[in-house]
Amino acid sequence: MAPSFVVNGDLAAAAGGASVPAPTNTGRFASVYSEVQTSRIAHELPLPSVFKGSFQIVDGPASSSAGNPGDIAKLFPCLFGQPSAMLVPSSASAIGSGGTLKIGVVLSGGQAPGGHNVICGIYDYLQERVKGSTLYGFRGGPAGIMKCKYVELTSDYVYPYRNQGGFDMICSGRDKIETPEQFKQAEETAVKLDLDGLVVIGGDDSNTNACLLAENFRSKNLKTRVIGCPKTIDGDLKCKEVPVSFGFDTACKIYSEMIGNVMVDARSTGKYYHFVRLMGRAASHITLECALQTHPNITVIGEEVAAKKSTLKNVTDYIVDVICKRAVSGYNYGVILIPEGLIDFIPEVQQLIAELNEILAHEVVDEEGLWKKKLAPQSLELFEFLPQAIQEQLMLERDPHGNVQVAKIETEKMLIQMVEIELEKRKQEGTYKGNFKGQSHFFGYEGRCGLPTNFDSTYCYALGYTAGALLQSGKTGLISSVGNLAAPVSEWTVGGTALTSMMDVERRHGKYKPVIKKAMVELDGAPFKKFASLREEWAAKNCYISPGPIQFVGPSSDAVNHTLLLELGALA
Repeated sequence: MAPSFVVNGDLAAAAGGASVPAPTNTGRFASVYSEVQTSRIAHELPLPSVFKGSFQIVDGPASSSAGNPGDIAKLFPCLFGQPSAMLVPSSASAIGSGGTLKIGVVLSGGQAPGGHNVICGIYDYLQERVKGSTLYGFRGGPAGIMKCKYVELTSDYVYPYRNQGGFDMICSGRDKIETPEQFKQAEETAVKLDLDGLVVIGGDDSNTNACLLAENFRSKNLKTRVIGCPKTIDGDLKCKEVPVSFGFDTACKIYSEMIGNVMVDARSTGKYYHFVRLMGRAASHITLECALQTHPNITVIGEEVAAKKSTLKNVTDYIVDVICKRAVSGYNYGVILIPEGLIDFIPEVQQLIAELNEILAHEVVDEEGLWKKKLAPQSLELFEFLPQAIQEQLMLERDPHGNVQVAKIETEKMLIQMVEIELEKRKQEGTYKGNFKGQSHFFGYEGRCGLPTNFDSTYCYALGYTAGALLQSGKTGLISSVGNLAAPVSEWTVGGTALTSMMDVERRHGKYKPVIKKAMVELDGAPFKKFASLREEWAAKNCYISPGPIQFVGPSSDAVNHTLLLELGALA
């Protein structure tokens, strides 16, 4: 039976209609749900078969790191080398001491569809496997840990967020726990709440922070263990044991619906080229997946640009060449996909950004422009060549991790300007006789909080359930891992991967720091090869696919994204 909630004095049943009030102590969730939201709350989720009975934890071999193992070993003396773990069926449960647990959970970084289901998975594990346990939700991200701002999560509190988008159950934040004072605050919170464990739901930076916390707690002999969960719509947090980050499947399907709509618009008017910039600060996974789903005329993959050492002019010429060829066929319209971080993939721009990062990390930029003398001649020449708006966007304050805020760099508008200039030259030369009108789009936040797909809903629930099992077993410094994802859910494998095994060192804010190595688009990987084999045909013809909105029931409702299936060898 669905729990009921009292809101403003009114009593309503959560699954009894479109009105689904939130618990009175949150004030965060919408008071009225659509019929689809209501139906999703009651949608039951399957679990891997290992959770249907007793299980035990089996450790694998000792682990290393993704790079610079000597440095990582020095930074994580308590955790480095620890094995990954796998849950396997057992005739009698061999994990845990049988006592109750006090677990904390925190959402860290940008939103990704499915985050609420990770929390629901942790909560349900504790209720079903460790009865009498307590789950605390830290409010507002890592700052909630440092300030000890939390709420006890109960059945009534959690219920309205099941299978819902967003992070508003407890909200997120981008703060980092990195200074001695901040670590001390985290320790004090762990002791005050008598925490047995903490689950950090986040991306590569957040899970790096989770590993640092795990190392710190263990070095201080605190009983609090730390487990991470892989979250990012960008798809760049993955490895062999962590095949995909949650939210990627949903976000790509949301963007693909929008791209499909734009394609129909382009074909309907016959006079616009739509330049669509998509999320993906450091990797082009979203752009590649959306291309595989929708078949645009041009798709620029940042990793290929970097591998070929293409300049801005090279990228512009490639786009212009396709536009000219299409004009000959009578097509003065099209759709072009661009990754958010494209500008950071172009070697000459990458060098410029690296130099700007060093300058901004160590001094205040003067209005007279004297700071420009610290740029290398070729970087200064490029900086002066860029449109004024792009110059200003490159100089914006860095994000908390020291990265350029590429979401604020309007690469698509810059490319439209450069394409216009080059097409005008070719028109004067007589090699282009078409008409060009560019329309710019940035599909970003629209994909971060949608209702999670069936895949993300189930995947996230399994990640949370697994995190609960790992904590009960006494594990720390692991990231929850669910594998064999191309198979039916019952056949999914579950376990934990050593966070240090995913790490390397990287220069941030002018210093070398440990980071989880980002997973980039592999040019010899199956997804890119599939795309590369078809892009010439997509450029010349209109092979547009409009996938429409996400489906929750019916033949396509359980479809998994092309990237994951191709990487797992499950899609020809």
